[in-house]
Amino acid sequence: MAASQPPVMVLPFPAQGHVMPLIELSHRLVELGFEVVFVHTDFNCDRVLKSMANETSVIPDGIHMVSFPDGMDPAGDRADIAKLAQTLPAAMLGGIEEMIRSEGIRWVIADVAMTWVLELVATVGIHVALFSTYSAAVLALRLHVTKLVEDGILDESGDVKRNEIIQQSPTMPPIESAEIPWVTLSSMPEGRRVIFQNVFKTNPTLSMAEVIICNTFQDIEPGALAIVPNALPVGPLEAPAMTSALAGHFWPEDTSCLAWLDEQEPWSVIYVAFGSFTVFDMAQVQELADGLVLAGRPFLWVIRKNFADGVRGGWLEEFSRHVKDKGLVVGWAPQQRVLSHPAISCFVSHCGWNSTMEGMRHGVPFLCWPYFADQYCNQSYVCNVWGTGLKLHADERGVVTKEEIKNRIEQLLGDKEIKERAAMWKNAACASIAEGGSSHENLLEFVNLLREQ
Repeated sequence: MAASQPPVMVLPFPAQGHVMPLIELSHRLVELGFEVVFVHTDFNCDRVLKSMANETSVIPDGIHMVSFPDGMDPAGDRADIAKLAQTLPAAMLGGIEEMIRSEGIRWVIADVAMTWVLELVATVGIHVALFSTYSAAVLALRLHVTKLVEDGILDESGDVKRNEIIQQSPTMPPIESAEIPWVTLSSMPEGRRVIFQNVFKTNPTLSMAEVIICNTFQDIEPGALAIVPNALPVGPLEAPAMTSALAGHFWPEDTSCLAWLDEQEPWSVIYVAFGSFTVFDMAQVQELADGLVLAGRPFLWVIRKNFADGVRGGWLEEFSRHVKDKGLVVGWAPQQRVLSHPAISCFVSHCGWNSTMEGMRHGVPFLCWPYFADQYCNQSYVCNVWGTGLKLHADERGVVTKEEIKNRIEQLLGDKEIKERAAMWKNAACASIAEGGSSHENLLEFVNLLREQ
């Protein structure tokens, strides 16, 4: 890896929503003259390479993909975040240390979920920048967890003892204690305990990082960014030029949907996508399908392979045929290119932070349907702080009905003020990453830090 300076190592947590923003940051660093060593697990590296097999995506010059074991059996459940987080340090740390030494790496940009790499600050003498794949508000809430336990709102296993609304500043999203990210990350008490204890253990180590890079921007999260020490907002990050697939997707992108969108009227299409973790049962899938049909508008629905439990054979093909004149179903979409398309009118979303920033960047109103983790906090930002979307409500069975879906779509698309606020925040987001904008200047500040040390 010949370069004018040592390469920068980038270390994401091995989940799609963590890999993609760090791939985007890596692209920016390459554009600014750096070489990047991008660390995958062996399992995910194989998925990425397979997804690229028949696609136009390429690994750009300057990004070098490497991989290490994740410590799980080949058939292990990588969606079990608690178990995966437990196995990673022992499986990866030795190989990462060896590579740092052999390549003369001085800087590691590590996912906040991979803080164990900070152990190498003392042994190898590296500099570490942490990267937050969630909002600054969630990062601030993480730093507030000890106080929540002291106040008796949560116990040390992450169980809710008293339900109340938590809001750390007027510009931050109010959130119920039952919807705190680490409470909802696992439905199993032991998994929740492991995750929550890890937050307690790693919070004090965050100060060892030189800086915490955030995929957000100053105007959108002023209160949270004021609370988080050493935060450097550089977002919203996005794919370069947005003309080809990024080399980091776990599933092949179906770009045929772009030609289909070209045939639709401006501001007409409902875009439905729930990220890489959401799983619905068949009853909920059917309600969503019926609700989209009832809404009577064109729709683009992303249904990845493991999206639903208990779907009978042939259902998807049958539904696709039934709606072929009005809707399109794909397995995985080039989301940023979809959201930038003039045909898109709204985004029915799980409100993952990447999706939230991408929708914000392109001025698309949200219909919020969170699944777990930080998504409830992001929903609160959208609905309660920014005013760029509406929340879907489940009935007493926990099901979001077809009538609710239809009615909320009509309400959202009929609300001119939401559309205007979405356009306003789009302008603010674009200004932040343009030359001279706050995020652009922060990125250059970070680049100078990489070069100086």
